[in-house]
Amino acid sequence: MDNIERIKKALSGQKFKAMLITDPANRFFATGFQSSAGALLVTERDAWFYTDSRYIEAAESVITNANVLPVTDEAPFSEQIQALLLDYGIDAVGFEERSVSYSECLDLRKKLKVKLIRGQKLLSDLRMIKSADDLSKMKKAQRIAEKSFEEVLHSISTDITEKGLAAELQYRFMQNGADDKSFDIIVVSGVRSSLPHGVPDDVNISNGFLTIDFGVRLNGWCSDTTRTLCVGEPDDEMIRVYNTVLEAQEAGIKAVRAGVAGSAVDAQARTVIENAGYGEYFGHGFGHGIGIEVHEAPRAAKTSEDVLPEGAVISAEPGIYLPHRYGVRIEDALYITGKGCENMTNLTKKLIIL
Repeated sequence: MDNIERIKKALSGQKFKAMLITDPANRFFATGFQSSAGALLVTERDAWFYTDSRYIEAAESVITNANVLPVTDEAPFSEQIQALLLDYGIDAVGFEERSVSYSECLDLRKKLKVKLIRGQKLLSDLRMIKSADDLSKMKKAQRIAEKSFEEVLHSISTDITEKGLAAELQYRFMQNGADDKSFDIIVVSGVRSSLPHGVPDDVNISNGFLTIDFGVRLNGWCSDTTRTLCVGEPDDEMIRVYNTVLEAQEAGIKAVRAGVAGSAVDAQARTVIENAGYGEYFGHGFGHGIGIEVHEAPRAAKTSEDVLPEGAVISAEPGIYLPHRYGVRIEDALYITGKGCENMTNLTKKLIIL
């Protein structure tokens, strides 16, 4: 069953009988077509994709599960959709409340003359479940990211800057077949490694921990991985912190399986870090969904209400960050099954000392 058929089926029982999809990631999920402009309307019986002259020819060649129609100044998508809604007698439409701005929502209400109902969850729930083909594409992205990471290891020294290493890694992504990076690469070293989402600076890599958070985008799908290395010999506490993060990650991974609450997985990892005396230095969640976007549902975090479904892919990334000293994060990607999970990441988690 293709994803538009899944959306049609999910509309049954909703308070709305049509779903308006404008977010690029959701449009790609539904149609397999990537573009910066377009709108998709799905009812229980049919689907229509609207786009302008820049994409119409490409859309017609790619999209097979929806009627592809051109948008012009004389026939904007809102007028065409309004006519369809009248023909079908639809007076309530689901929309993506997380990606549609307030002003856009007001404009849609005015032009479509229907009730707009929050429908983001319908799409988020469907996107959590990866097909065998989706998983295969994500694994290919993961392999490219890992190959690129291993290729830059020999370049790492105190003679290269954080920005330089990030640039080298991104170059390797493209050389190895990626479409793009999936997010801005994080390279932080020495005392800067205590910054969970630190931005690479134009400074030479320092002795001490070096955290590299990286991922690629391939055929619309993302990878996400973090490894913390050490430039120079670590002291005893650094080894203890690294091993604590690794133990916490392994405890969380052991708890992952379909039907388990994301908060329960987080708790298993968090308990390890708290028992080691570093609880206050783990400020984010254990993991997040990965797929078409590098951050999506479900979440495995302290405050999450998500239950992990079979077929989802989540990150496993606990960390300890000691302000103005150093930080450690280790991140893998997990495919959730009924019996546990498959770790999609092949890189070593033994501390690499350079």
